Amino acid sequence: MSTSPEVFARSGLRLPGDLAMWFFILVELSVFAIFILAFAVTQWLSPELFAQSRAALDSSMGLALTLSLLTSGLFAALAVEQVRVSRPLRAAGLLLAALLTSCVYVVLKLNEYGHLAEAGLGMEHNTFFTLYWLLTGFHFLHVLLGMVILGWMADRCRRGAYTAHEHAGLESGVLYWHMVDMVWVLLFPLVYVLN
Repeated sequence: MSTSPEVFARSGLRLPGDLAMWFFILVELSVFAIFILAFAVTQWLSPELFAQSRAALDSSMGLALTLSLLTSGLFAALAVEQVRVSRPLRAAGLLLAALLTSCVYVVLKLNEYGHLAEAGLGMEHNTFFTLYWLLTGFHFLHVLLGMVILGWMADRCRRGAYTAHEHAGLESGVLYWHMVDMVWVLLFPLVYVLN
């Protein structure tokens, strides 16, 4: 059976978002995979150092960070569904809720960074914290970009720019946000929990 684009179009199946976003996400996930692999291999080589250093982190903070991003991702997914049923104003509200819950992540993460810096646990402290700051900092930058995208999409929904039939841009933005969520779901146990 052929899997040409015409077959997908006739069946109503299509890849959500834009193909360019899928390629961008693939590249970003590849970079994160290299960081995660470096962290895992270094932990395997220095398990005692990583266990001692991890004890300085608060796993309940990591859990709160995870819940804030997952909640934000849920609101973003619900926004796409609202646009698909021609309710762009509800979608705008849901995207604003996603933005607000992502603000919780930012406040908590900045608070954690501040406490670690005050305790002298900066990038130069040891290998664990070098990798911690690089990995979580790189992710943090992705969160900030995602928040800009969420705000921009909320404004476009409010202005009626997305319709039930034309919303690939919205899907692409939400796909990016889900990538940010998914990476954090991998980082949380790796950085905060697993010894």
